[in-house]
Amino acid sequence: MTDPESRRLTASDPTLLAAVEAAVPGIARTRASDRLGMAHDASHYLLTPQAVLVPESAEQVAALLRAGLPVTFRSGGTSLSGQAVSEHLLVDTRRHFRGIEVLDEGARVRVQPGAVLRQVNARLAPYGRKLGPDPASESACTIGGVVANNSSGMTCGTHANTYRTLESMTLVLPSGTVIDTGALDADERLRALEPDLTKGLERLRDRVRSNPDSVRRITAQFSLKNTMGYGLNSFLDHDSPAQILAHLIIGSEGTLGFVAEAVLRTVPAHPLAATGLLIFPTLRQAMAAMPDLVAIAPAAVELLDAESLRVAQSDPQADDLLRTLAVHDHAALLIEWQEPHADLLAERERAAETLLPQLGLAAPARLSRQAGGRAALWHIRKGLYASVAGARPTGTTALLEDVAVPVAALADLCDELTGLFATHHYERSVIFGHAKDGNLHFMLNERFDTGLQRYADFTHDMVEAVLGRGGTLKAEHGTGRVMAPFVRRQYGQELYEVMREVKHLCDPAGILNPGVVLTDDPHTHLRDLKTVVTVEPEVDRCVECGYCEPVCPSRDLTTTPRQRIVLRRELAAAQAAGDHTLARQLEAEYGYDAVDTCAVDGMCATACPVLINTGDLTKRLRAERHGSLAQKGWQSAARHWDGATRAMNLALDTAAATPPRLAESASRSARALTSPDTIPQWTRDLPRGGTRRRPAPAADPDAVYLPSCLNTLFAPAEGGPGVMTAFQRLAERAGLRLHTPKQIASLCCGTPWSSKGYTHGHHTMARRVHDTLLQATDNGRIPVVSDAASCTEGYRHLIPDLHVLDAVAYTAEHILPRLPTPARRLPTLALHPTCSSTRLGLDAAITHIAQTIADHVVVPDGWQCCAFAGDRGLLHPELTASATHAEAASVTAGDYTAHASLNRTCELGLTRATGKPYHHLLELLDQATA
Repeated sequence: MTDPESRRLTASDPTLLAAVEAAVPGIARTRASDRLGMAHDASHYLLTPQAVLVPESAEQVAALLRAGLPVTFRSGGTSLSGQAVSEHLLVDTRRHFRGIEVLDEGARVRVQPGAVLRQVNARLAPYGRKLGPDPASESACTIGGVVANNSSGMTCGTHANTYRTLESMTLVLPSGTVIDTGALDADERLRALEPDLTKGLERLRDRVRSNPDSVRRITAQFSLKNTMGYGLNSFLDHDSPAQILAHLIIGSEGTLGFVAEAVLRTVPAHPLAATGLLIFPTLRQAMAAMPDLVAIAPAAVELLDAESLRVAQSDPQADDLLRTLAVHDHAALLIEWQEPHADLLAERERAAETLLPQLGLAAPARLSRQAGGRAALWHIRKGLYASVAGARPTGTTALLEDVAVPVAALADLCDELTGLFATHHYERSVIFGHAKDGNLHFMLNERFDTGLQRYADFTHDMVEAVLGRGGTLKAEHGTGRVMAPFVRRQYGQELYEVMREVKHLCDPAGILNPGVVLTDDPHTHLRDLKTVVTVEPEVDRCVECGYCEPVCPSRDLTTTPRQRIVLRRELAAAQAAGDHTLARQLEAEYGYDAVDTCAVDGMCATACPVLINTGDLTKRLRAERHGSLAQKGWQSAARHWDGATRAMNLALDTAAATPPRLAESASRSARALTSPDTIPQWTRDLPRGGTRRRPAPAADPDAVYLPSCLNTLFAPAEGGPGVMTAFQRLAERAGLRLHTPKQIASLCCGTPWSSKGYTHGHHTMARRVHDTLLQATDNGRIPVVSDAASCTEGYRHLIPDLHVLDAVAYTAEHILPRLPTPARRLPTLALHPTCSSTRLGLDAAITHIAQTIADHVVVPDGWQCCAFAGDRGLLHPELTASATHAEAASVTAGDYTAHASLNRTCELGLTRATGKPYHHLLELLDQATA
């Protein structure tokens, strides 16, 4: 049923595209890369849309729906059940629907569907609040999916999920009607504009309530976490048509209407927690302990089966106790208490200390309040998916399923699932989940081109096992396509007919997300399955989860890391199929979309569960572009780096002395004659050239100081001495000796070569730096300090056997304690951490220094990598403009005394975006302690 021909790209329907253009002009994206890049989501389904639509408002969405066009809404693309892919029109609701408005001192929040859950919680954090749903995908999933899937998570159970915390929503119905369910006249407006829908909802409400069997079934089903079918509990929990409709929309996966915004009630974000791992001899013993554990009110109880423990033993953060455990039939419960006050948490800990010795544990248990220990335990739990998915055989698809049963049936279900894995020959399939909710997740690795019948047989047996225990086939991930054929089986004919009527009342033409939630096709779950093409080692581990996308600075301009990877897979598939026309088109579009506009900032690796740095792929692809002449030219630059940097310094000085219009025109002409990816665009906001780096020998130094080349290339921001001067003065003020080698003018961290793919020049520079610093550091005894975060990171890769520190970290640890208390503090400081500082783990040092010099330190909303990326912001200024747009809006809306970052190029990018002067953080510290 998974036909290889279905992967081939067919032309978009011109009649359909004409209808889109007539309804909302200019929002359709129809290039091969646009369509295929969005054909993939986190699920194991693959459907290619006719076009990707990018509306900017609820009014434009209403116009699309009034035109009767078949659409599927997609925001984060992290859903796992196939509800965010379509062969019709795919509507991107992330690009222009990101609004977040905190209400009532954080008690409520108004959010749009494109807002990322983590970003919403970051806005709520100053108020000590957060959203109730806490799915593991919170770093990437958006409010659109949280509402559409009725998301829950590890701690919210069924009491604080989306359904329970919704206050109101602004809803666009398939007719184009827009309803705010929070308005005082919502019912009257709904009755006036949608009389048939209103009457139908009231009729179904009465029908459900008058049927005792329906009431019993619904009550039992929704006592569990349950995202199968539609939320028929709405008919029992609510009376008014507007509220019934709003709560039916939750969990409806975009099949009943479009949620343009929602108002959600928030829950306390408790600042204190104690966490422990309880290891039991058997899973049944773990389950037997659940009633006593639940009685002492933990916030989370996470189950890990024996296979999960075996996988967890290889986690770098596993402690000696776990690593040395001889796992047989063991199981573990990761348990955590969360409280607002220390005395309440201490009370929970005392209760646990009394109970735990009575549970017959296989290993001693201890609770930890320490952040590092707690983070390690959660890393192990959340890393199960990464460990199994990352180690799966090349060419297989990773499936993460979820079900729920009454807690009393959990052990039996685990036993049967383990048996089914063996029966159907699924290896390394782990079972984990939210034990106190009876909610299990399990992983399968499948090769759909050869294993389809196995998957079908397993699914049949799994359905029998879950429903035979009074469970639900989807607890958290939504029905989607994967369980749509089994909705009738789970609920029975009567309630299934109620669901069909709900769909018909809301969407009589069936234009919203066809084939999702309800279907007449018993084999929907076996169609359009994703077969993974083996492409290259940098990206073959990718599970297409989309966790990388919110941190990618090019996501609103061209492509995301996930899209870069799936387009490589689509290119390989086209080549394998002999579709050379498509292959050439994809290659042509990929050059700018994926290679030229990749910042190579590595932030994708910080979010990726299988640790893929898509920048590594980009660097290799750039290297493959370069001919031998270009490689030799950049190798020559490495050999004569002092002269090269002075030449660039002179060019900036010359441009600054030339009438701006003439210099800008000259650079534009040079770019037109060569390539925009070769010649930088000079603009009048760029500074003059900087100061040549000079040796500064010191006997018995405390550190070897390597000023960045950026000090030579760019003059300091106006009003500041530059970081090179500032750091030297700070060290002198603290009585510390810095040694700068005599070869300094010829040294570089190597990033200009590595990021562009000039491998020969990179090797040349690496040899020089290694030889020079080995001598300067007395064979590594003395630490190396760099004054630009990106250079620090570059040196760490270039000379991994030496101890390299960033100047900010060195200052926080060694210089700051020796400095006088600042005589003058800044009232406010807007701070831009860099991508490199994030990856280097400099947050604590940055915060310490910033709070030393400023009363109020703010990392503005919308912060992310600025994408200036060395010279990328000069070659493609549109990339930095896109990446800094949200942060710049926050900065310009605020009133900050000063603005700081940790890299000269980042300062340039932020100054260009905001019009505010950005200085290195150490310049501000130097001024404050002078």
